[in-house]
Amino acid sequence: MPRFSGLILFLAASCLLFESNPKPVDTTANTTSGSLQPASPMLEPRSGHTATLLPDGKVLIVGGMRRNQDFYRSAELYDPTTGKFQPAGDMAIARVGHAAVLLHSGKVLVVGGWIGHGETDSAELYDPATGKFSSLAKMTAKRGNATATLLTNGDVLITGGADTFGPGGVASAEIFHAATAVFESLAPMHSARIEQTTTVLRDGRVLIAGGRADTVTASAEIFDPTTKKFTVTGSLLTARYKHSAGLLPDGRVLLAGGSDDRDWSGTMNSAEIYDPAKQTFTATSPLHDSRFKLPREAVQLSSGQLLFAGGSKTVEVYDPASRKFLIAAGQIDAARHFLTATKLKDGDVLLAGGYPDNDRATNATWIYHP
Repeated sequence: MPRFSGLILFLAASCLLFESNPKPVDTTANTTSGSLQPASPMLEPRSGHTATLLPDGKVLIVGGMRRNQDFYRSAELYDPTTGKFQPAGDMAIARVGHAAVLLHSGKVLVVGGWIGHGETDSAELYDPATGKFSSLAKMTAKRGNATATLLTNGDVLITGGADTFGPGGVASAEIFHAATAVFESLAPMHSARIEQTTTVLRDGRVLIAGGRADTVTASAEIFDPTTKKFTVTGSLLTARYKHSAGLLPDGRVLLAGGSDDRDWSGTMNSAEIYDPAKQTFTATSPLHDSRFKLPREAVQLSSGQLLFAGGSKTVEVYDPASRKFLIAAGQIDAARHFLTATKLKDGDVLLAGGYPDNDRATNATWIYHP
């Protein structure tokens, strides 16, 4: 297979094509939940970036891209007390499609992504105390659009992502040991994946669901940190990737949206719930709007409801009591893809960046008030 540039691989894996037709929503016909309001813009337009809540309540925005061939080394901080963004230093490497995780130490681990000429195995650590990034030892594999999940013991599980060849993901996985800053290779997952979701269950195990290998998959598996092994669990009702997933108050996992192999033409509004006790997925009420290229993790609100944003002008909230999606009052200016959604300490949610139906990102942000 011919080798393409890192940018083309990012766009191909993300299917950043230039058409988007999410199904229209009649917001007057549905019960609303919360409201959405515009907020101060970021310093730079960004998509494919990360947003991480820091212990002091600020949000660290890292990397991403402005447009084709224009990746960022820069980072910025959102301060909820002022509602403004400020510079937060530069990474060693400009990257997009990376993953970021807040460690128990309060530092932020940044891994992988695309760096302009392919995927990278590089990793960096941001220290809020100094406001600086420092380079770490490399991961055991190059990964673009991998997942990074904080385990209950403080280590980080890193799964899948794109490698050098093909549009799909890889099955390899590794653990970052926070105490030693060492990456440990694991036995592979049972299925190769990119744009999957990873959700920590109540018992500390991790549900890994959907994603794409050569084709979009309905397979799911469980990672057990005590054995460091993956085991197959029940399959999704619908093969999907670029979806969102979140933990419900009762310990089950809700998955919604995403796309099939047709990408822009295959966006979906279906939703399903995984029951760890039964190891099965069952259908629940659908989203009001088909949407994909979503934040991997749905935001768990203080009420126990789950917020789903991106891929549409609307923001939807799943209510476990009624088992239905509610629509927030107000709208985003466009159907933004690969935006970030971050719950703030006061319970509000910061939505930032993304791109609409072309490759140019926005610096616009919005605040969701429950």
